[in-house]
Amino acid sequence: MPANDAGAGPPPSVAALDVDALARWMEEHAPGFRGPLTAEKFPGGQSNPTFRIRSPSGDYVLRRKPPGQLLKSAHAVDREFRVISALAHTDVPVPKALALCADESVIGTMFYVMEHVQGRVFWDPAMPDSSPAERAAVYDAMNAALAALHSVDTTAVGLADFGRPGDYFARQVSRWSDQYRASETQPIPAMDRLIAWLGAHRPPDDGRVALVHGDYRIDNMIFAPDSAKLLAIIDWELSTLGHPFSDLAYQCMQWRLPHEGDFRGLAGVDRAASGIPTEEAYVEAYCRRMGLAGIPSWTFCLAFSFFRLAAILQGVLKRALDGNASNPERGLKMGKAVPLLAHMACELVEAKG
Repeated sequence: MPANDAGAGPPPSVAALDVDALARWMEEHAPGFRGPLTAEKFPGGQSNPTFRIRSPSGDYVLRRKPPGQLLKSAHAVDREFRVISALAHTDVPVPKALALCADESVIGTMFYVMEHVQGRVFWDPAMPDSSPAERAAVYDAMNAALAALHSVDTTAVGLADFGRPGDYFARQVSRWSDQYRASETQPIPAMDRLIAWLGAHRPPDDGRVALVHGDYRIDNMIFAPDSAKLLAIIDWELSTLGHPFSDLAYQCMQWRLPHEGDFRGLAGVDRAASGIPTEEAYVEAYCRRMGLAGIPSWTFCLAFSFFRLAAILQGVLKRALDGNASNPERGLKMGKAVPLLAHMACELVEAKG
């Protein structure tokens, strides 16, 4: 995926928090909280501004909607809060959700607070500072967690209504096409061709429905400081009830993206020497855990993943141009990846005929 490490700081409208108002609210709503507090914005990320809150009672993490004009249904921090709350007693590792604030008068936008999980984030999927054995163990832990997520009984955890019924891929192609058009800044012929191809080659709905993360990748996970144990999956903004193969394909897209410039993909990484499984081996491990013989319509799933990421990054670019981005400089750079992603998807589907 495009790298999302530190860049220039965000404008004050994005970064600033009224810490006194926040402390008063947390004293009333966050169990065990004691002020005063300080707040520091994490430098990475392009969607919901995220802050580390420090206080005498411990450290916390706050996720808020960005200010300004936003695309419809984007930045749904209330959905994030709901899903991590629901997953608290499952086999899916998540931070502990503490409190949600829908009152925009407190700090200017809706937000929620969760526990701070101390651990490691691997910003580079190639994990250059790790041994082959650790890389293999980390990728296996991600694979196991993905299978656990897709095995969650959504009715039992109160998420039976977390997504709309019907053909997931049909809804998603429509949704992200609309989002892309709403944030379009210049014509990209490859995106037009890709949208048309997806509409013409969408597989029949097979009825599979699971809780999906929507942005399942290694830098949205926190691992133990001294082991490959996965402590928490974070950034659930895009989660919904959907097709489980969309999560698998989205992560496997990383195997195909370049590992250069603003991208942190795995293309060109020596799988055998690194300990990182091949795409085929990763898919086989997932199928084994899920009791599947294979993944039908894999080309469509991959092409859809490229398309959706391109649409997301187009929205990031538009917010940067409008002055609402969490990290404007990074947003402008990431927006340049949209044509590349569209071209890669077109090459993929054309190669498959």
